[in-house]
This record gives sequence, C-alpha cells and structure tokens, in this order.
Amino acid sequence: MKYLHTMVRVLDLDKSLEFYCKHLGLEELGRYDNEQGRFTLVFLAAPGQREAQIELTHNWDPETLGEGRNFGHLAYEVDDIYGLCEKLMKAGVTINRPPRDGRMAFVRSPDNVSIELLQKGPALPVKEPWASMPNTGHW
Repeated sequence: MKYLHTMVRVLDLDKSLEFYCKHLGLEELGRYDNEQGRFTLVFLAAPGQREAQIELTHNWDPETLGEGRNFGHLAYEVDDIYGLCEKLMKAGVTINRPPRDGRMAFVRSPDNVSIELLQKGPALPVKEPWASMPNTGHW
C-alpha cells in the first residue's frame, strides 16, 4: 500500500489556489478538467515532496460545503512557524490557534479546512506577539 493524496473539496478554485500556493507555498503538480463530470482536479504538494499530495476538487455547479470538521486537518512541517504565520496574517488569513509555544499553529483555508503548521525540529523560543495572542474561532 502507498499513500497517494488527500482530497479537499473547494468552492472557489482561484481563491483556494492563492491560499495553498501563494500563501502556504505549495506547488501545483497537475490539473485535470472533466467536462462531462463538470469538475476540476488540481494536485498540489510541498516543494520536493511529490509523494505527499493534496487534491483540490472543484465541482463547477454551485454547492454548499460544511466546515469540514469531520475531515480533521492537513498538517505541514515548516521551517519558520513565526515567519509563515506573520506572512499569512499579512495576507489576511486568520490564525485560529497562534504558535504560542513556538511549535504549533492552526489556520483555515478559504473552504474552512483546518491546516496544522508544525515547526521543523525543536520548538522556537516563545515570543510576542504570539505568546499572548488568543485563539480565534476553532480549528
């Protein structure tokens, strides 16, 4: 058995690609448009990690999606959790669980998929504004 990918359904493909690629730093590996089925699949991965893909599924017809709490979350190891969270905040992304401990944070995609960010290696030293920043919403 071999892990292939995790699928996340998205409502606005452009907005989701901006979040996952521009803000989180994932790379688009491939795209498949299915006219008959009226959907688009886009495969993404962290740089150099093609074996750990996420598939964004965009159905062309309007639909309503829940918060995806039954999905759980995606998790990515990051080189600098403080730097990435600062970049995400500047891009207008809400940090639902700030990296108060220098190790873990949670954000949400435009479609409310919970994304866990984990600091690579040991936790970074605790520092402000993160240490005293409260949670926003839930993850």
